[in-house]
Amino acid sequence: MLYSALLFGFISSLHCVGMCGPIAMMIPVDNNNPMKKWLQISTYQMGRVTAYTSLGVLFGFLGAGFFLAGLQQQLSIVVGVLMIVIAIVPEKKLAQYNFSKPIYKIISRVKTQLGLQFKKKSYKSLFLIGLFNGYLPCGMVYVALFGAMAMNNVFLGSLYMTLFGLGTIPLMMVLVNFLKTTQFSFYSQFQKVIPILIICIGILFVLRGFGLNIPYISPSVMNLHIQSEANCH
Repeated sequence: MLYSALLFGFISSLHCVGMCGPIAMMIPVDNNNPMKKWLQISTYQMGRVTAYTSLGVLFGFLGAGFFLAGLQQQLSIVVGVLMIVIAIVPEKKLAQYNFSKPIYKIISRVKTQLGLQFKKKSYKSLFLIGLFNGYLPCGMVYVALFGAMAMNNVFLGSLYMTLFGLGTIPLMMVLVNFLKTTQFSFYSQFQKVIPILIICIGILFVLRGFGLNIPYISPSVMNLHIQSEANCH
């Protein structure tokens, strides 16, 4: 299932351009030195990936708890269904429910720290801008975290989110730089691909939970248990 993280990250980068793109275009970079500029942007991107990885550790730990309770298959099915629901329900409808409200104070502090880093021009500040940006609420990250939790393992959970973050980098770096001079008329068309991909990944997680003995897609109940056991050692 790790391959789905990289693929989902790549497609989600279209969403990232719209949400994180403005932040990326505001970071203090040296526009007169192309090489230095790419290094600075890469530092920012690595900060984002680090944030995603740390969240993957947390949700991988939660998933490991479900595994120890013998609920790994049920969790995979629930995660898959949730992914499909998120893809089907209109974004405006989901926006009516503020899932981040319980941690609003933490998010407020993250935004404050994010704003302070824009006043600096060091590589450390660029990394922190990416780090704090990665912790801000994002629907695509929520979906990826569901996947990380379904890995039933701390290491695999963190790896899932690392691959998700790496998948967002190539297209985002190119588009963010290109968007400064060009309008992408096809951007909205690509946005339509995201829900379809989420549904496909959700179906994969549901199939995985059913243990239908389909190699690489839906291992049997016994194989799924053995794989999870091996991942824990």
